Amino acid sequence: MGENSVLQDKVILAVDDEPDVLESVEELLDQSRVVKKTTYEDAAEYLKADRPDLAILDIMGVNGFELLKRCVEKKVPAVMLTAHAFSIESLKQSLDLGARAYLPKDKMADMVPFLEDVLTKGHQESWQRLFDRLGGFFNATFGRDWHKDLIEIGPFIVPE
Repeated sequence: MGENSVLQDKVILAVDDEPDVLESVEELLDQSRVVKKTTYEDAAEYLKADRPDLAILDIMGVNGFELLKRCVEKKVPAVMLTAHAFSIESLKQSLDLGARAYLPKDKMADMVPFLEDVLTKGHQESWQRLFDRLGGFFNATFGRDWHKDLIEIGPFIVPE
């Protein structure tokens, strides 16, 4: 992370049932204060009392979509980070529920620019930049027509 990153000194809630994933997030975001939680209950309790600048939520194992709803209610921008639930359905649900980005754990090492976009760009623009960067990966994973299911959510342009 660069010295002038918007993530510097931000409080970031990271929720995943895999402690090694949380350690990786903390290493990647070394200029931020990462609050790590491994259960839905601990994360929900934290969100009751505190308001982080950003949340990174796993979908499986910690009831990530319910945590996303809580984040949206508190106006905490949230990013979904997943491996096992990486599907077009969970991408669409993430968009529908108000997530600001959806990242496969395969791309976790590159998360910093996505998180910076979430904090500096509007909702639509941050999603568009995600699709610009990961469109080829999504095409390879989901097939070339995957984005047609998202048309009613936003006018996204997905690179070939």
